[in-house]
Amino acid sequence: MARIGIYGGTFNPPHIGHIHAAQQAFALLKLDKLLLIPDRIAPHKVLPAGSATADQRLQMLKIAAAQIPYAQIDDCELRREGTSYTYLTVQELKERYPNDELIEIMGTDMFLSFRTWRNPEMIWSKATLAVLCRGDKDEKSAILAEKEVLETLGAKVEVVPNEVTAISSTNLRRMLAFDCAAAYLPDGVLQYIRENGLYGANENYRQLPMKRLEEVVISLIDPKRVNHVLGCRDTAVMLAKHWGADETDAARAGILHDITKALRGPLQLTLCDAYGIVLDDFSTKYPKTLHALTGSLVAERIFGENKAVVEAIRHHTTGKADMTLLEKIIYVADYMEPCRDFPGVEKLRELAITDIDAALKLGLEMTLELLKKQGSEVSPASRDALLWLSGKDRCKC
Repeated sequence: MARIGIYGGTFNPPHIGHIHAAQQAFALLKLDKLLLIPDRIAPHKVLPAGSATADQRLQMLKIAAAQIPYAQIDDCELRREGTSYTYLTVQELKERYPNDELIEIMGTDMFLSFRTWRNPEMIWSKATLAVLCRGDKDEKSAILAEKEVLETLGAKVEVVPNEVTAISSTNLRRMLAFDCAAAYLPDGVLQYIRENGLYGANENYRQLPMKRLEEVVISLIDPKRVNHVLGCRDTAVMLAKHWGADETDAARAGILHDITKALRGPLQLTLCDAYGIVLDDFSTKYPKTLHALTGSLVAERIFGENKAVVEAIRHHTTGKADMTLLEKIIYVADYMEPCRDFPGVEKLRELAITDIDAALKLGLEMTLELLKKQGSEVSPASRDALLWLSGKDRCKC
């Protein structure tokens, strides 16, 4: 009796995270065959606008899987009309391989929501469930608790330790737009994407009109940050009008200031590496703070923004000595936009209208106080900014 792994997904696009997971699952589950199955219509997600067609996803998966000789691409879900429910796929495969053991492979999130799937009893009656576990303590505890529940219901569950490559298809599409995705794509897939103009990889984003810029930014940032970004833009324009700064530059810096925020720390480092940026010790140690730098790089290289906009984005989280009026405005706007709600924000909003330097100083002081409470290191740039604002010989922070 052969052990046959089933690894499905949208593969939009397929990336090295998929390939590494497939390789580890094959080895650790001691599979005889691994089926890679792209879905036609995913039941748990809606593909974003501009996604590859089903056939293009299939072709990219064939290219990506060329380095896995034991894997077989199966297009059964693409040939089947309607939503690609797993129970239908398992049912079809069991008819095809009646004497073999089917292993349904899934990630943590899918496993923890498995009981909400269509006909989960059908799936576990015909296939063993295998969940890829990254090893995080809380994640493992949740998996083991769900495993216990499912096994009482009659399921067979195998937990597979998995050294996950930290990339999602969503972030990969962002990195394609930022021209820094090559490190996460199997050989040949990036070429196919460019040749077919997929995921905006060939699109010219330079000097977009404001309405189009807003559309592009909203498509690239975390949906949870949309209101913040729009609020920062509108607040920056208001402050620019009040203090006599360039309103167009304020709007463009405000809308772009968090353009790379959704990228996790390692991806921030990948972007810097792709752009040839050598980081200082602080940035290397705290990659989560890099979105201001990487956002400024993307604003300059991908969106073609002017130096004033680029520098305002670059310093919107830490500040620096000798800040320009626009740089002060973007820092303060990011801190006080309408979605912000924390002790001291109303005072900062009042100061922003009466004394922009005082508002900037208050924002820096609150940030440093928070970092001290968290036991985190303070950026040297923030120390320099406070020293500059206070006019003292040294900053006691």
